[in-house]
This record gives sequence, C-alpha cells and structure tokens, in this order.
Amino acid sequence: MARRRNWRGPGSLTLRTWVWRAAAGAALLAIAGPPLILLPLRWVPPPTSAFMLRHDGPVRYRWVPWREISPQVPVAVVAAEDQKFPHHHGFDLASISSALSGEEARRLRGASTLSQQVAKNLFLWPGRSWLRKGLEAWLTLWIECLWPKRRTLEIYLNVAEFGPGIFGIGAASAAYFGEPPAHLGPAEAARLAAVLPDPRRLHVQDPGPYAIRRAAEIREQVAMLGGPAYLRDL
Repeated sequence: MARRRNWRGPGSLTLRTWVWRAAAGAALLAIAGPPLILLPLRWVPPPTSAFMLRHDGPVRYRWVPWREISPQVPVAVVAAEDQKFPHHHGFDLASISSALSGEEARRLRGASTLSQQVAKNLFLWPGRSWLRKGLEAWLTLWIECLWPKRRTLEIYLNVAEFGPGIFGIGAASAAYFGEPPAHLGPAEAARLAAVLPDPRRLHVQDPGPYAIRRAAEIREQVAMLGGPAYLRDL
C-alpha cells in the first residue's frame, strides 16, 4: 500500500508547517503592528489618513498643534460627539448596549467614541462590516494604551472631515471663517461640530435648519458641561 506523502513546498516544508508559520506571522503582525505605527504618532503629526487617501479630489489639510486651537473647539466636539470622552477607556459601553438593543434612536455616528473614530479615520474605511468594526476595536485598544486623551483629541481635530476635501481644524477654520483656529469662538466651534456626523450632507456655510438647530444644541451642551474647563484635566 502506497504511503501518503506530505505536500512539500520551497525549502522542503510541509503544508501544515507553512500554514502554522503564516498564522504565527499574522498574529505577530496583529500584536506588533499597531504599537509600531501608533507609538510614533504620539509625538509626530500624521502626514495623511485613510479617509484623505480615499477622497476623490483635492485635499486641504494642515496640522495645527493643541496649543494653537481655541479651547472652544475641542469642548464643542466632545459635547457633540462623545461627552464621556474624558472618562471612558475607548468604548462607551452604555451607548453600545443601547444602540444594540434599540432603546434609543441611533445617531449617524452610532455608538462610536472619538477614540474609535480616530482609529477609523486614520487607518480604515467607511462602513459597518464586522471586519471593520473588529479592526477598529483592536486599534482603539492600542490608542487608549499608547496615547494620552489630549493627544487622541488633538489628532481627531486634525483629521476629522469638516466638508468635502476639508480635513482638520486648520483647513476648516481657514476655509469657512478665514482665520486661524486659535481665534474661533463658541458659535464658530459649534457650527463646525454640528457637521461632523455627515460633512457631505451638512454644511458649515449656508447651514440648513438641522445644522442650525444642532449647533444651538451643542452650545447648550457645552454650557451644561462647564465649558472648556470640562477638558482641563486631559
């Protein structure tokens, strides 16, 4: 009776050995890849993002450090997108539970925190597939481990899309108000934050009724949080 032979590839390795090595390599990449990429970004501004690279057309993007951004801007964004940002560890479990159970109407951003949005904007793609959500969660864990909260928010403010091809607070402030981000007041900050769920449909200039109403709500939420002092300890 003929003996069964193991398939052998280059270097006389069996198929099983190649499979195990490929799996080990993928696991090593999943573990070592995120910190190798994310740790330098704790200090170095990202030169671009996945969403910028996907954009079909010219991109306006200029990095602005935290100290050159009006404190009205980050607190407006937190009030609009993720009020628990200073306190959670990357995930708003209560919002996720509510969204999954249908206990409350889901906003356009769903239950995503700012940390999750940074992971998606920098490295992933739009959509709601389980694969993308899984990668987003894995990257979010590393972001929370490697970056302080202020850095996460600083990067978010610089890579978020505020209009078609307008990425970051530097480009948005220049395009919509003709001034640097340091000069933005509460009204301008709220108008910018109001379009974040869908900057292709909502507009900073000539806003529709929803965007106007949303900006007013954001200003009320900022006041309830205590204004820029809410983020003082980041």
